[in-house]
Formats: sequence, structure tokens, C-alpha cells
Amino acid sequence: MILIGIGANLPSERFGSAIETCSHALGLINAHPNTKVLDNSRWFESAPVPPSDQPWFINGVASLKTDLSATGLLDVLHEIESQCGRERREGVGEKNAPRVLDLDLLDFNGELSINGQKKPILPHPRMDTRAFVLLPMADVAPDWRHPRTKQTLDELIKALNPDQVARAVEGT
Repeated sequence: MILIGIGANLPSERFGSAIETCSHALGLINAHPNTKVLDNSRWFESAPVPPSDQPWFINGVASLKTDLSATGLLDVLHEIESQCGRERREGVGEKNAPRVLDLDLLDFNGELSINGQKKPILPHPRMDTRAFVLLPMADVAPDWRHPRTKQTLDELIKALNPDQVARAVEGT
């Protein structure tokens, strides 16, 4: 199963609010000739992790089908981020910063990698401790198991730190 995380907490000049940008990005992923969205979660709003005064995030998870490699898919996700207005500035406070769009490769058919240089780290680091990933993931992959730890999604959700706030956005 191929799973991606979708998130944003800043509006896009081209596409509007964070939820509109995330929805548009999902459409771009589905329209790409090498990717097909199989399912997507409801949208969730979540407090920034770690806690800060930046705007809350909109988050979701989608399952995909692709004939691309994990690295090829990550390249496509980065292209879509750029089309939606995200400017990646490596090493310039990028981690945990507010953003117009964030597309993360969470799991790629259970592949395990730790390199991270030219290949994505799989499964995505820290995804197993983030409510904004696990709660939407339950919508599309309720039987998912962490490829490294073999923990079920239910076990990971029960182990979440109670200070993480993520709730479904009504009507999505």
C-alpha cells in the first residue's frame, strides 16, 4: 500500500485556503499520468507539532497506485508542492515551519529505507507518533501495520501523546 500525507497551514495565492490547496493538490496527484488516487481521508485540523503560535494545519492521507519508484513518486510530490506555491529552502528552518503545502510519502508498499540522501526514508519518520497522520490514515488504511515495528494502526493511535490535537473537519 502506498500512502501519502497531505498538509498545509498557509493559504496559497493561486488556490486559496489551506483546505482548498490540499484538495487541489489531491486533484493534481490524481491527474498525473503515473499516479492514481485510490482513496482519501476526511480532512482534519490539527495543532502545530511542536506547539507554537503558527496557524493550525489541515491534514489528510491518501492511498495511491503508481508505476513509479518511491524516489520517482517523491519527485512528483515535490513538483506538485512547487506548483501550489511551496518554496523548499533546504536547511533554512524548514522543519516544523508553516507551509503552503506539504506532501509526504508515508509508506511505499512496506519498503524500509534509512538512507534519506537521494531516497526517501521509509516509512516516514515520526509518522507513528503524529495524530495528524494516524487519525486520517484510519479512514483509508484501517488495517495498516507499521512496517518496522509491526504495530497496528489502532495500537499506534492508543499510544499517542494526549496533548496532540487533531479533529475531523465537518462536512469533509
